[in-house]
Amino acid sequence: MARRRKHLYKQKLGTSPGTLTYIGQDIEHETRIRRIQYNEATYEIDDSGKLSHCRLPSAENSLITWISVDGIHEPKVIESLGQQFRLHRLMLEDILNTLQKPKLEQYDEDTLFVTIKMLRYNATVQEVDTEHISFVLGRQYLLSFQEEREGDIFQPVLKRIVESAGKTRRNGPDYLLYALMDLVVDNYFMVLEQIGSDLEDIEDRIVQNSAGQPTLASLYGLKRELAVIRRAIWPLRDMLGLLIREESPLMKANTNPYLRDLYDHVMQVLETIESYRELMASLLDVYLSTVSNRMNSVMKTLTIFSAIFMPLTFIAGIYGMNFDVMPELRDPLGYYKIWIFMGLLAVVMIIYFRRRGWM
Repeated sequence: MARRRKHLYKQKLGTSPGTLTYIGQDIEHETRIRRIQYNEATYEIDDSGKLSHCRLPSAENSLITWISVDGIHEPKVIESLGQQFRLHRLMLEDILNTLQKPKLEQYDEDTLFVTIKMLRYNATVQEVDTEHISFVLGRQYLLSFQEEREGDIFQPVLKRIVESAGKTRRNGPDYLLYALMDLVVDNYFMVLEQIGSDLEDIEDRIVQNSAGQPTLASLYGLKRELAVIRRAIWPLRDMLGLLIREESPLMKANTNPYLRDLYDHVMQVLETIESYRELMASLLDVYLSTVSNRMNSVMKTLTIFSAIFMPLTFIAGIYGMNFDVMPELRDPLGYYKIWIFMGLLAVVMIIYFRRRGWM
């Protein structure tokens, strides 16, 4: 079962809008901040983590600034960054809320806010883990916020910047936003591929009639996890559609084709989810039909045995009444004759049942 974040809103109840309170799992490590500045000719990476180095770039600055924040559990750090980049407090509140559903919001002409979910699948326990990710896009900068985890999920994009591979260094922060979102969406395919593999295993067990109660529990577990995935991905379709249709001054025209391609990937993911849901429903029907057929087979066998022994029991009951006027009781071979007759009767009934196709 996916990690459920229950009762996390209790600490938020009663506070005024814009109150910066972290809503999420407890994290022991400190927030890590990395500043990356680059253009087509050069790049610079600052891992010092000093907030004083994270300033709003000036209009004359030709470098793109990317502030990567790993860990959103320290409200003071997020508030300081918000002050440096003049971010709305409601935006900061959504960054700190790991329960916030995916959304896209244009706060003004110079600020675009995006929240999505990173998904990871543990095939051993069949659990989906969601990670809260937020982006703040400006004229010359991009802020990315992710929950504290082992490893940086955006490392492949940073590697492209360092190696000057691809188009990241030749484009603005809007393309960087696309690249990071594309990395998250590509991970959705990996998660669905793992779930598809588990579904194939369940299907094989059901078809081979080796499925039991654990198989049914696994199927229901995957169905529940798929609902978690669907809730995390479904809003992304509308977000990208809005981003493509609306003319935002922060999104350049040459980035739109990439956004449309990303939209197609999201639609493909959603179609895969729907196909998996239909497959799960079919597997559940097949499983229930298999169990029903197995039960019918058992009941059929018991009914045949009952039908065979019913006349034999009737005969035994008659000769168990101990009346004196029963002539067979005086026959020295009566006991053996009754056994022979009962045996022949059972054989005749078995042959009859076989010819009727009941056995």
